[in-house]
This record gives sequence, C-alpha cells and structure tokens, in this order.
Amino acid sequence: MIAAVVHPANIQDRHGAAPVLEAAYQRRPTLRRILADAGYKGRATEAEMAAIGDWAFEIVAKTPGIKHFVVLPKRWIVERSFAWMGRCRRLAKDFENKIRFALAFLLLAMIRLMLRRIARHQL
Repeated sequence: MIAAVVHPANIQDRHGAAPVLEAAYQRRPTLRRILADAGYKGRATEAEMAAIGDWAFEIVAKTPGIKHFVVLPKRWIVERSFAWMGRCRRLAKDFENKIRFALAFLLLAMIRLMLRRIARHQL
C-alpha cells in the first residue's frame, strides 16, 4: 500500500481520490500511471489528477454489451487487496470512532500481511 486516507462514507469516490493521490504523490513522486474504476470517471476528476501530478490516468471499465462476469485487467489486484484486508476482523466492521484509529488499524493490517510474507520466504 502506497497511501491511505480515511474519510466519511458520505464522500463519493471521485471526491475522495484527490487526497489519496496527493499522499501517494508525496511518497512516490515517480508514479506514472494510475488505474481506476468507472466511479472515478469525469472531467473534473481528470483535472484534479493532472493538477496533482504528471501521470497517465486510465479508467478500467467493463466492455459494453457483455452481460456475464469477466475479469477486468488490473482490477483484480485491488479486489484481492480488499479481500486480504477483510481477513482482519477489526477492519470488517466500523468499530473505530476516530479517523486516526481507523487509519492506524488499516496500516497495522498491511504491516501484518507484509510481515507474514517476509517470514514465509525466510524459512
């Protein structure tokens, strides 16, 4: 995980993207390509992304006319990451009453995931 920002549920994805990408750009200014789903589509979002950093912003959308399930390219990476975080019971429900606690437990979940991966390859 490069960056995370926790905000209230009444903020739409496209409006919450700018703070996340600003944080990501501060940590990794060499990012050149951002993939997003259709929830981030729109000229205003693209303009915000262009103002933050110099990167290609690409929407991964469903192919029109297809009615059955199709794995979208690169989209599975995000869904897999959400599934990994969902294994942490503390993140399964909104237990936290403060945003900083929610962010702390999100970071702890990712640290736990990475430590387990490192430990698995050290044995």
